[in-house]
Amino acid sequence: MLSLRNWIYFPLFPFLFSLGYGCAIAQPYPVKPIRMVVPFAPGGGSDLVGRVLAQKLGAALGQQVIVENRAGAGGRIGTEVVAKAPPDGYTLLFATSSVMVTAPALYSKLPFDMPRDFAPVSLAGITAYLLVAHPSVPARSVKDLISLAKERPGKMTYASSGAGGHSHLAGELLCATARISMIHVPYKGSSPGTLSVVAGETDAMFSNLLPALPAVKSGRLRALGVTSRERSSILPDVPLLASVLPGFVVEQLYALLAPAGTPRAIVTTLNAEVARAMQAADTREKLLADGSEVAVSTPEQLEKRIVAEIAQWAKIIRAAGIKAE
Repeated sequence: MLSLRNWIYFPLFPFLFSLGYGCAIAQPYPVKPIRMVVPFAPGGGSDLVGRVLAQKLGAALGQQVIVENRAGAGGRIGTEVVAKAPPDGYTLLFATSSVMVTAPALYSKLPFDMPRDFAPVSLAGITAYLLVAHPSVPARSVKDLISLAKERPGKMTYASSGAGGHSHLAGELLCATARISMIHVPYKGSSPGTLSVVAGETDAMFSNLLPALPAVKSGRLRALGVTSRERSSILPDVPLLASVLPGFVVEQLYALLAPAGTPRAIVTTLNAEVARAMQAADTREKLLADGSEVAVSTPEQLEKRIVAEIAQWAKIIRAAGIKAE
């Protein structure tokens, strides 16, 4: 039987329990290591930038940020892992345009919905593309190349790193925007595609900066324009395609995402630390060495860009009849 003292204190038990529970869930974030999934194999651009960010975040947050490479299906496997992870801030996705933009625009069915299944955190960096041509092509500018393609409809060729990739989409965007016709020649990777232009097998290509840079400096390739919003720090003398074709921007985005439903306070904390980490001088140097540049954003800016680019590329993909391989 409960005593008078028990009756006095018994109603307080649920209240005291709730206070203890509240203290438990209000612990500062993070209290344990964080897993950052990179949905591609080690050694690529996303892996390099992701590891730079993971190291910086770990030091700033006081917990280890462990990079986990979950490659497969063009990044879709690792992306699905994060989409289905608990929204507690301890599983994050270091994503690229390939999974944030291209896959949703290209595939009718995916095991995740972008961006609905994710809480965007921040941009971390960008990689632009360089429009290059073989020296034998009588074009010294983007305008020249467009004029030449109009004189030779359906006869000029452009290489890409593969069907549906950004270099392919950039070529299709050029054709659609400039109203020209060029033949697409896909290769298995950016380096083989770039080498095909060096060898004169193809006329032009939207190449990644690093594979093209040695050939540009040696005169084996001619750089006509870059696809970024601002001039490249690596090749500052090369004009923007957007200066000839307004709005022409093609960038590979690197960004940090969390599962949808992640508390806003955690997203805000991560956003602030990403901005601080990526804008450090040593971080900028590491990215430039890999042909990339730092770019950060608010969560809202990142979500807006993802949505806009999915719509843009879906339109280009439909018009060009591009099919997923």
